[in-house]
Amino acid sequence: MFERIAELAVRRARPVLIVAALVLAVLGVVGAGAFGKLLGGGNDDPAAQSTRAGKVIEEKFGGETNLVLLVRAVEGRIDDPAAERGGRALVAALKAEPELTNVVAYWDRDDPALRSEDAREALILAHVRGTGKDQEEHAKEIVDAHAGTHEGLTVRAGGGSAVGADMSTQVADDLLLAEAIAVPLTLILLLVVFGSVVAALLPLLIGLIAIAGTFAELALLGSVTDVSVFATNLTTALGLGLGIDYALLMTSRFRQQLATGASVPDAVRHTVRTAGRTVAFSAATVAAALAALLVFPQFFLRSFGYAGVGVVVIAAGSTLLVMPALFVVLGHRVNSGRLPWAKRTGSDARAPRWGRLARLVMRRPALTALPVLAVLLLAAGPLLGITFGTPDERVLPEDAESRQVATALRDHFDGNDEAALHIVVDASVGAAPLAAYATELAALPDVVRVETSAGSYAGAQPDGTAGRSGPGNPALGRPDAQRVTVVSTLAPASDAAQHLVDEVRSVEAPAGTKPLVGGAAAELVDSKDSIADRLPLAVTLVALTTFVLLFLFTGSVVQPLRALVLNLISLGATLGITTWIFQDGHLSGLLGFTPQPMDTSMTVLMFCIAFGLSMDYEVFVTSRIKELHDLGRDTETSVADGLGHTGRIVTAAACLLAVSFFAFGTAEVSFMQMFGVGSGLAILIDAVAVRGVLVPAAMRLLGHSAWYAPRPLRALHQRIGLHEGGPTPTSAPAGGSAAAGSYAEDRSRV
Repeated sequence: MFERIAELAVRRARPVLIVAALVLAVLGVVGAGAFGKLLGGGNDDPAAQSTRAGKVIEEKFGGETNLVLLVRAVEGRIDDPAAERGGRALVAALKAEPELTNVVAYWDRDDPALRSEDAREALILAHVRGTGKDQEEHAKEIVDAHAGTHEGLTVRAGGGSAVGADMSTQVADDLLLAEAIAVPLTLILLLVVFGSVVAALLPLLIGLIAIAGTFAELALLGSVTDVSVFATNLTTALGLGLGIDYALLMTSRFRQQLATGASVPDAVRHTVRTAGRTVAFSAATVAAALAALLVFPQFFLRSFGYAGVGVVVIAAGSTLLVMPALFVVLGHRVNSGRLPWAKRTGSDARAPRWGRLARLVMRRPALTALPVLAVLLLAAGPLLGITFGTPDERVLPEDAESRQVATALRDHFDGNDEAALHIVVDASVGAAPLAAYATELAALPDVVRVETSAGSYAGAQPDGTAGRSGPGNPALGRPDAQRVTVVSTLAPASDAAQHLVDEVRSVEAPAGTKPLVGGAAAELVDSKDSIADRLPLAVTLVALTTFVLLFLFTGSVVQPLRALVLNLISLGATLGITTWIFQDGHLSGLLGFTPQPMDTSMTVLMFCIAFGLSMDYEVFVTSRIKELHDLGRDTETSVADGLGHTGRIVTAAACLLAVSFFAFGTAEVSFMQMFGVGSGLAILIDAVAVRGVLVPAAMRLLGHSAWYAPRPLRALHQRIGLHEGGPTPTSAPAGGSAAAGSYAEDRSRV
């Protein structure tokens, strides 16, 4: 296959580039519409109880409250005649909106719970019709039409639909800023690495193709299924980083071949046959790790799987097809625009400092590695106090209107109607059983009131009892269903609110019924449970992929285990630091976010990304060490020379990829900050601490046993082992090959 790709480039270079340019133009047009089809949210499990409750409420009661308008009198109280006239006019206008249902206002019900404690503000609750992007667009249109100051009132919008709309808008802005930072910095680093303007632009081109192609993929997927708007952030960071990484390998190898005196066609053939094979294998390892995200039912996580697998495949495909054709057309002009500090093309770009570091570590492996290991374990310490949640309005900047409304609801009102638990009984219920059920619910701790069609019930009294406090709301009852609203003083993401969900679900229901409990806190509980149920499968898939691929590359069963252990240590340190920053609040002033529990979905995403990218470095470092070992060198020499060959490229690749992720540290949405900072840290910790210190120490301590495999597996590896030159020849020493050229050596030639 790789020979055919090379021949296609050599014989049809210009037609290949013309077709590629046309395809890129089409992808750009299609991808430009991605943001119009991608959605906010997506953290709910479609099969969860809270999700099913929401569907029943949507079908039979017009939907849960997802839009809250906070109305404040510019002067005086909200009950003053002028304010009341303006409020009633606003309510009438909202009830005329075709995309709104269940409009409930203070002036209609004269409900003290819908009026602030200082009587300056009142609430209008409503449900915005539609799902996904349609709901966000409807909410934005309604807010634009009715928010602001008019008739002596100021109107601000909050609630789930308004938060979702604000998040989608903010993500688009954050993405533009991240690209504006990452692209110039990446170009500067590429100029430093290559020392040539033309050579530096080629990897950047592949990164941009990967981004454009994946945006088009997301736009097409968004037309047929739910795809999260936040997948665009992974597309930009990973597309730019991996596209550059793969093109870096190809360009380096091609320049080296030219420096040896090879003709341009021969240099292209050799580059595709060797480095091209490595690109394909490396892409497979990263894609396999990210594909584990597809096992989760939440479309938020699945969307990152779509984007991750897509961007890896497109980056590798464009590298294998477009880069060789560019090499044929450019020829020796690939070295044009040489900068003053550049070394002679094709000179040996080994990193002697990395080799010396490896030898230093291996002289006293335990003594040298223990301090590094201790630091990493100390960094993982905050994981002992980690808590998990899902995104709410606090991920937005403090000046976001929907966040300000949520803060006002918590601070100025008796209970939070928008954050209430919504119970639906999909069956007929008599008035007496319904009253008994509501009374028991109202007696639970922190419950302010319980509303039903049979009556409104006050929260628990000092004597532990609860009783009817007002008339019922007929809109909460249907002949074949009943709806019960439980309002508490608790923030929906708090541990107490999640405990309340469990207590509500444990209350004995009316005979013959099976209530479904929904609402923000119930959605959080169900989402965490759903992810916890699928997490073992995802971790198993990632670990199994790591083990199998490293065995195929090394012929050892010890090397994959060593890699898994070191990857877990590296990942633990990364997650610990991330927890210390984003949950415990350190650096919150510098980064400008509100501390809160770790986002469950984003933590899972960082796990898969860190494992996939660490595999990239693991493969080319270990394969170079293995190759030298198979040539007869002892373990210490193999490790030192192997890291000497790969150290510079590890550093360059890690810096380039980390820049792409760290650029999202400027995001205004805090969990995207966590994604960028955490992923960037994972890359640097793995490339420096693990590859530079822990790998040589572990290899020295393991000695010859590092290459152990049972006899049947060793024979299997000799037949199907993966190397840059192809399967292991049967004449090679057991467990490996002495094939000339390797992934590591190619990538270290810059």
